[in-house]
Amino acid sequence: MKMIDYSEKSVLCWLATSDLDATPNVSPKEIFQFLNEDHMLIANIASPESERNIRSNPQVCVSFIDIFEQRGFKVKGSARVVTSSDTEWTGYLSILAELAGENFPINSIFEITVKSSSKILAPSYFLFPKTTPESQVKGALLTYNVQKK
Repeated sequence: MKMIDYSEKSVLCWLATSDLDATPNVSPKEIFQFLNEDHMLIANIASPESERNIRSNPQVCVSFIDIFEQRGFKVKGSARVVTSSDTEWTGYLSILAELAGENFPINSIFEITVKSSSKILAPSYFLFPKTTPESQVKGALLTYNVQKK
């Protein structure tokens, strides 16, 4: 199970930030991409609280899972806000705009430097030793009434 592979299979990631008083904030992000194992980009489309928190406290946690396999990763690291005045803006924007299309205006970009990562597994994997990714997918398709084409 590779971190970048799971990020590409995930529909959303969840960005956790906190302000200087340690008040937490978690918000979903649709547009995100790893540059490599050490750097992740997240488009700031409508997250002024996340941006404020990163500017005052750059420590963040990001999680993402494949909702059908119910496995993924948690990433901890430091973030910075990249804006149009930064040299990386054009390159980063082109990467994220490819995912966003024209429907989502990208106000700024959160660049995450990965300090650590760990796997996320649904409790079924621990509680029921015969659980496999395939059995999780089958169960999720039934539970959520998803039809495969």
